[in-house]
Amino acid sequence: LWNRSYIDYVGILAAETLGVGHRAGYYEQAGVVRDMFQNHMMQLLALTSMEPPSLLTADRVASEKIKVFRALQPFDEKGAVKMIMGQYGPGFTGGREVPGYRAEPGVAPGSCVPTFAMMRLFVDNWRWQGVPFYLASGKRLREKITRIVIQFKAVPHSLFQGVLAENIVANRLVIGVYPHEKISLRFQVKGKGPALCLKPVEMDFRYDQEGTASFDSYEKVLLDCIAGDHLLFWRQEGVELSWRFLDPVIEAGTRLCRKGLHSYSAGSWGPEAAAGWMGLLLDQ
Repeated sequence: LWNRSYIDYVGILAAETLGVGHRAGYYEQAGVVRDMFQNHMMQLLALTSMEPPSLLTADRVASEKIKVFRALQPFDEKGAVKMIMGQYGPGFTGGREVPGYRAEPGVAPGSCVPTFAMMRLFVDNWRWQGVPFYLASGKRLREKITRIVIQFKAVPHSLFQGVLAENIVANRLVIGVYPHEKISLRFQVKGKGPALCLKPVEMDFRYDQEGTASFDSYEKVLLDCIAGDHLLFWRQEGVELSWRFLDPVIEAGTRLCRKGLHSYSAGSWGPEAAAGWMGLLLDQ
């Protein structure tokens, strides 16, 4: 099922509730694309879309990731790969009022550094041709959440035509990374009782219900460093290919920032211009 015949789109979301805090000196030079996309988002993209390696070893996994980066459709402002960038303004997070990005300590009053970015990109290979991947990350959003959404296509022909009036929603797989490491599948079942009606239900698995202790992200990385396990790390070629794809995105973002970023209120789900795409990644 993991291919263009059955999957409608893939969404990857890494949302944060925190603002820039005391990292303005760094963030003013980086922005959201360098901060989150070049590493976290590209890694999640590669892990989701790569071919299965013949063995679960660091070298073979890295090789499959590199194939994904090579297959990324190049960014072109007039092409199919699109992006939306924004910067948070004042608002409310966790019930308290928070300042906008330009009012944060150490941030230039007229800064045009993006704190939110959303991209629609494509992996040009046989498995994923034509399937859009939506990547979104931002600060001061409504919830802190990291997830991968696999939206399956609707069936080509419904056998319930003329029997059920409601629209039957296609299956949806969500791989949760934060706040819960989980896998959930939403699908349709017949409702209780004699009447013929369908409703969506969710089959859910959570690692924190297993009762065993788990490592946080940094603990796992440090342990891998001590053990010399490269499985979750980059290979130099992959780093270079990732930057080759993102450099034009950053350059276009700089030009876009000079014209004016999309603004969004702290505590929202990002700019209004991105609302349609963000709705694909959220349970709305």
